[in-house]
Amino acid sequence: MPEIDSYIGRYGKRLYGLCMYLCADSHEADDLYQDTWVKVLDNISKYDTSKEFEPWLTRICVNTHRNVLRRIARSPIWNQFSSSEEKDLLIKSVPAPVPNDYSILHTAIKSLPQKLRVTIILFYFEDMDIASTAQSLGIPIGTVKSRLNKAKKLLREVLKHETDLQV
Repeated sequence: MPEIDSYIGRYGKRLYGLCMYLCADSHEADDLYQDTWVKVLDNISKYDTSKEFEPWLTRICVNTHRNVLRRIARSPIWNQFSSSEEKDLLIKSVPAPVPNDYSILHTAIKSLPQKLRVTIILFYFEDMDIASTAQSLGIPIGTVKSRLNKAKKLLREVLKHETDLQV
């Protein structure tokens, strides 16, 4: 079986022409062209070498294009745009999400006694379970649970007036 490079060299130009014919603009055609070759690579083992390659390639391209059209048809958001430029402008106009400010929480954690602070950091920020936290600190599991409980009570007390803190 010939390498994919030989297929691209032989059929690539015609495939790109088909993609340009099927798509509304060159960017969509580029995507369809690439997606088609990716599917060819994924399915080359299924290709029957006793048959012509070009019809098989064309069928993959057309089916890929139909799948894209079906996906777009099912998306009510994308159907409201008259052009891809209009869609791109809207997407670019959406502000980036503002990261949550947890500085008040971090300040409250820093104010905890050392043994409680380290327990909170290991359990919540390092995603250790209770047993791992206990092993890391060289203390019993019950002590970790007690420290977590006490630390949470202290943090609740410190943060009870912080209405803008989102949990």
